[in-house]
Amino acid sequence: LTHTNIFLLVKQLLVAETLLLLSPQMQTVTLIPGDGIGPEISSAVVKIFEAAKAPVCWEERNVTAIKGPGGRWMIPPDAKESMDRSKIGLKGPLKTPIAAGHPSMNLLLRKTFDLYANVRPCISIEGYKTPYTDVNLVTIRENTEGEYSGIEHVIVEGVVQSIKLITEDASRRIAEYAFEYARNNQRSSVTAVHKANIMRMSDGLFLRKCREVAETYKDIKFTEMYLDTVCLNMVQDPTQFDVLVMPNLYGDILSDLCAGLIGGLGVTPSGNIGANGVAIFESVHGTAPDIAGLDLANPTALLLSAVMMLRHMGHHEHATRIQTACFDTIRDKKVLTGDLGGSSKCSEFTADICHRIQDLD
Repeated sequence: LTHTNIFLLVKQLLVAETLLLLSPQMQTVTLIPGDGIGPEISSAVVKIFEAAKAPVCWEERNVTAIKGPGGRWMIPPDAKESMDRSKIGLKGPLKTPIAAGHPSMNLLLRKTFDLYANVRPCISIEGYKTPYTDVNLVTIRENTEGEYSGIEHVIVEGVVQSIKLITEDASRRIAEYAFEYARNNQRSSVTAVHKANIMRMSDGLFLRKCREVAETYKDIKFTEMYLDTVCLNMVQDPTQFDVLVMPNLYGDILSDLCAGLIGGLGVTPSGNIGANGVAIFESVHGTAPDIAGLDLANPTALLLSAVMMLRHMGHHEHATRIQTACFDTIRDKKVLTGDLGGSSKCSEFTADICHRIQDLD
């Protein structure tokens, strides 16, 4: 080697090392494509992330219910191992056949990873017309107990009892998460949603923990409201709400109601935050088997959930670019899937977002 060649080689190595130091470190994310349209919308998100050069390395895993030792239902070991390692997951819709004999896959994932907080921002999308134009709220749902604890039994023939489980620890944990979320996201108020006037012991315990936690967050306004009153006020004027925290069943119902205010589950992101730093972000709509494989699905909900995921990981710049490109595509109204009012294919909608991301560079 000549001195000139050695000099050039060293220079190239230095440049490569500098680029490596400046570029964000790649992070592995467990990708669960799901069923029905799940693989199509997951593929769309992967393509958009590639266009944005998001620092994510996907590790794809399938999730189906299998029976483990003792006959207990569990997710496949390779999926659990991947999530335990990556701590971050992105999940498409999963089907749970009626009367299949195994629990809801979503419920099984929540229990497996103790995903105690379901977070759904509901924010109006400019250019997507709904009866409401300025919705900007977040529902935070306790994810592990309540009526969804799965504790049911037959007392006598024709009489079934389902037990609503509310614990002090879970109630305090979700309340603390809601107030921390409000503080970290520049939200000014938290509303506890309950029916403690009827279920005085169970909802009473939940409300008491919310009140106690509120005492340590004096910078956040705290209110409490009956579930039925929230539903009434929500459809009259959703702008009066900011962050809402509630037990499991109420959260399941109210979060879907709020999604309806901004256009439905097809445009609503969702994240599940768990213990030990684990988080799974997901689209909460169904598997839509009638259009699966036809290139007609709308990937917006899963894409916006992936944007939530990027922010959770600290990649705010990539998240903003992807979200901006997505919203610009919707506002422009030229390339939209059928449920958004257009006639374009999923692949065309995806390609348009990719082009807009590249134009932002």
